[in-house]
Amino acid sequence: MRLKRAALLLSLGLVAAPALRAEYVVLRSGQRLKVTGYQLLGDKYRLQMGGSTVEIAAEDVVTIEPEEVFTPLPAKPIVKAPYRELVEAAAARYRVDADLITSVIAVESNFDPKALSPKNARGLMQLLPETAERLGVQNIYDPQENIDAGTRYLRELLQMYNNDLALTLAAYNAGPERVQQYGRVPPFAETLSYVRRVKRSYEKSKSKASAKKPASPGAMAATSRHRTGQSP
Repeated sequence: MRLKRAALLLSLGLVAAPALRAEYVVLRSGQRLKVTGYQLLGDKYRLQMGGSTVEIAAEDVVTIEPEEVFTPLPAKPIVKAPYRELVEAAAARYRVDADLITSVIAVESNFDPKALSPKNARGLMQLLPETAERLGVQNIYDPQENIDAGTRYLRELLQMYNNDLALTLAAYNAGPERVQQYGRVPPFAETLSYVRRVKRSYEKSKSKASAKKPASPGAMAATSRHRTGQSP
């Protein structure tokens, strides 16, 4: 049926394949010829192939099939974490690793700029009002101000604990006085969980980025040193 329909069309003259598509002429031998046009002339087909023509007996043609057209999938856009530009600006300003800042935000507020904890910590980096005031924050819920102040506080803690990541995160969560009291990560379930979660997120982000590019020049890199008797 398909061959008869094709023959009817071909009797009108040369049939050109649609743009960006060709046809396959399937022969009895099993061979498939890719053509860009064809014409039925009595008991023969004249096939247009790559700028030249070839004639074959019509009885040798089993069918004529359209070429399958596959539309390439669009490239997936590179998705950046929310507030990445603000994070990178703060990272460059205070020389703190941007991935560490992002990991803290993810665990603290899950990128919700209006987050409010039962302990009254607020915004993306969950700043306490007294900490925000000390750091000169005017609007604690403003993403730019919150990230800027939170990053500055992280830098203070990194310097205080000689870039020890576990102690820095413990102090960010429970306060430096608690770290000083115990001389290690305080044995609070919330703090222990917090340190583990941020470290896991941070290490995962660094492992992904390691094959792409090195950390920003001069960025303060936190380490995961463990002290005697210290958790996480």
